[in-house]
Amino acid sequence: MHDETKTEASTAILPLPEICITAPRVRRKMQEAAKQAAGELWTASDFVFSTRYGTPIEPRNLNRSFADQSVRAGIRRIRPHDTRHTCTSLLAALDVHPRVAMQIFGHRKIAVPMEIHTHVPSEATRKALRRLGKHVGQQDRK
Repeated sequence: MHDETKTEASTAILPLPEICITAPRVRRKMQEAAKQAAGELWTASDFVFSTRYGTPIEPRNLNRSFADQSVRAGIRRIRPHDTRHTCTSLLAALDVHPRVAMQIFGHRKIAVPMEIHTHVPSEATRKALRRLGKHVGQQDRK
């Protein structure tokens, strides 16, 4: 097992949403095929995502592969780290409490997920402004 993490919170075990479980299962099957093909060159590890020889993927290679997959999927090119911004923005749009988002991402300060990673979607912004307008309108009538 790879045990070098940035912080102690980085080793937290979090439940995966059902939609996220498919990829590791598919990858495990692909890895079994790669293990057979590699034969004696295979390096046993606990990594779900590894090279074709079972070794850890180098960060630069992961970034390149991620970019290639983005292009193939027909979506704009982003870095793996950018997926954190996407996730925090989705959590905010779903009205997940900021403290819960902070815990999910292992931040010590609530400001990090809320100010740095979160981008409130324009629909949420419009909804908030409509609510504000209604509230202010009600105050004018009193």
